[in-house]
Amino acid sequence: MSLTASLDASSVSAAPGEETAVPLQVRNSGATVEEYRFEVVGACAAWSAVEPAVLSLYPGDTRTVSLMLRPPRDASVPAGETPFGIRVVPTGEQGGTVVPEGRVTVLPFTATTAELVPRSSHGSRRGRHQLAVDNRGNTPVTVRLGAQPGTELARVAFDVAELQVAPGQAEFGRLRVRPAKRMWRGTPVTHPFQVSAATQVGEGEEPVAPVLVDGSYQQEPLLPRWLPRALITAAVLLIALAGIWYALLRPAVKSAAREAVTPEAVRSAAAADKSKAPDGGGTAGAGADGGAGDTAGADAGAGAAKPTPSPSAEPEAGAGAEDGAATPTSAQVRVRDAVGGGTNAATALRVPDGHTFQLTDIVVQNPQGDAGTVVISAGTNTSVLSLGLENFRDSDYHFVTPILVPAGGRVTMTIDCRKVGKPVGARTPARCSESLFLGGTMRVDSAR
Repeated sequence: MSLTASLDASSVSAAPGEETAVPLQVRNSGATVEEYRFEVVGACAAWSAVEPAVLSLYPGDTRTVSLMLRPPRDASVPAGETPFGIRVVPTGEQGGTVVPEGRVTVLPFTATTAELVPRSSHGSRRGRHQLAVDNRGNTPVTVRLGAQPGTELARVAFDVAELQVAPGQAEFGRLRVRPAKRMWRGTPVTHPFQVSAATQVGEGEEPVAPVLVDGSYQQEPLLPRWLPRALITAAVLLIALAGIWYALLRPAVKSAAREAVTPEAVRSAAAADKSKAPDGGGTAGAGADGGAGDTAGADAGAGAAKPTPSPSAEPEAGAGAEDGAATPTSAQVRVRDAVGGGTNAATALRVPDGHTFQLTDIVVQNPQGDAGTVVISAGTNTSVLSLGLENFRDSDYHFVTPILVPAGGRVTMTIDCRKVGKPVGARTPARCSESLFLGGTMRVDSAR
């Protein structure tokens, strides 16, 4: 081999951000002029170079080139020892490459920054911040956190006292600012404070000045400013609503109540009173059921107890109670059905002969939360309601215009169970179970 190359120092130290030169001796021991190229291999190749990059030597000559080490001053190059090599490649002689090797120690450096996020906060009870500590050096650091309030009216404290920050990384320390006293009302008060991030150094190392960051917390009153106005506005609205009630709605309600006292209502009330009386209860009940003889007896009794009306006067409630008398009536039924067994129906009420039932109120209950359908029919299989069970638990309906069910008609409930519900805190039943409650008046037909 006609090439020899060697480093003056096989171990060298390099400071980040600075340039360090390492001499390399190259000798041409061949018989011809030769040109040599230099390549740095290893982890330091990105920030190293040989100057000059190409060298020509006459036979027997020796020259020196320099390996320039330029580690950047950032966290991309960690502190510590790194091996490297310099490949010397002759242009004319194939296979005559030599690679001198060495080690470079990158010296550590510390660069710590801090930022308060947010710089200012506000609230009635506390303010929350985060101190972001960024390690821009090439070695891990331990940062001690500290805080100092600007006045005695607030307390500042971190959740943790220290942070371990790796090179090129950032860590966050949570910070809370609490006022010394609560403020119920008044103008917001601003409390300034200052936080610090001090990097800890080892023995024999130069101390690093701590990073100081200023912040502020604005204490707001517990009762917002708009609360008195809102209370005044609410009081005015209540007074206005009360005035509308007494001026408009209350007279309308009284008028509707007076209009509700019709002759038919008076007759119904009189019939109900007779049915409850101990002497005439049986007679009134028989007349409602359609007994002709008993009805006549009721008429006679009524005529004996009252003065004879003049031909132009209207008949009294008691005199015509038999024809068209209405009795409050209610009924209920419970229907159960199994899944997949088809529909199941039950009759809640059957209208007797000579009567007409006026249906005004319906309450349907689904206590188990079953799924399926329920159909309420009245009269000659006329569907009044058709509901999905899964849409309700209790549902009530009130009709201003009554639904008339003629004599012989029935009010029935039919259910089709698709899924049995599960009551809270109980076992799942075997069948669906629904209840129907209805109310209205039973009227005696005037013409029989």
